[in-house]
Amino acid sequence: MSTFTFLIIGKNDNPLYEIEFPITVQKKETYVHQYIAHGSLDIVEEHVWKSNNMYLKIIDKFNKVQISSFVTAGHIKFMLLHEKKDEDAIKNFFVEVHDLYLKILLNPFYEYNKPITSTAFDAKVRKIGTKYF
Repeated sequence: MSTFTFLIIGKNDNPLYEIEFPITVQKKETYVHQYIAHGSLDIVEEHVWKSNNMYLKIIDKFNKVQISSFVTAGHIKFMLLHEKKDEDAIKNFFVEVHDLYLKILLNPFYEYNKPITSTAFDAKVRKIGTKYF
């Protein structure tokens, strides 16, 4: 079974949101995925300046884990750690989560670049994740 870890990283490289698909992933694997994502942040920064696209595709690999990235206009990074390569599903996932993220930004009670604690956002991301993965 493939595992997917999705992270939203803030402008100052601070974590804003994290979720894993399926939910039954062990804690040890969670820490490894966080380490891999943190190690890939510099590569995302390099790719941002080389491309005009928001979707950066696969930017890095670590053993069997591949890292795909999507960067918003405000330099918020969406990162997905995955084992199987399905570019269309990953791109569609990023686009739908980006739409949800824009709705969070429009909320007057949300502070920009702060962790996302909305249960509605979490439920919708889970629904989108099960749709594509």
